[in-house]
Amino acid sequence: MEFKTYPDRELLMVSLADQIASQLRAALAQEGRATLSVPGGTTPGPIFDILSEIDLDWANVAVVLNDERWVPVSSPRSNTALISQRLLINRAAKARLLPLYMNADTPEERLDALSDNLRPNLPISVLLLGMGADMHTASLFPGADRLEEALSDDAPELMALRAEAAGEPRITMTARVLKDAMHTHVLITGEEKKKAIEAAQNLPIEQAPIKSILHNATVHWAA
Repeated sequence: MEFKTYPDRELLMVSLADQIASQLRAALAQEGRATLSVPGGTTPGPIFDILSEIDLDWANVAVVLNDERWVPVSSPRSNTALISQRLLINRAAKARLLPLYMNADTPEERLDALSDNLRPNLPISVLLLGMGADMHTASLFPGADRLEEALSDDAPELMALRAEAAGEPRITMTARVLKDAMHTHVLITGEEKKKAIEAAQNLPIEQAPIKSILHNATVHWAA
């Protein structure tokens, strides 16, 4: 794990957006295509704003969330709606969104179709992750009903997980897919999360799922 400290959050967002763009550009030059996986939530919003304006071959970039709440896009809790409003606009409007939600009562009903759609776009070229104070990443929550399976090396690409801390049922990339990313960035801010990621390195992976990807990740932090 590489840990980068920034003097303030604004510089962190600008610097990390530039690194992501550079890595996407390199993947496009080498492969002719790239896959960018991003978290939901408000913290990465400034990065999305910057990326949306960057001159890239967005038409050959697939964008997919790390995980999604099983709610319709019309819900204020939809991460799909959030990235549609902040990332997939301006120049990045040409990117292709790989959905992690389809209309159904439960994620299990659409899991195969969503996985089939994702699989040809793997491995992830650039992965941006967040982390909760409980040391979850994506929807790999401590105490989730199928966490052990989702952390295993033979897990499928996507799984439906349920956890008390998650609220709604979730669909999430598994640790196997996250670990296979070509470039991995973890974005955290504040002292609480800095202490959490330091503690995670000495805890069992079931208690700190973020640990599953730290070996080849760059952690970006500002107070």
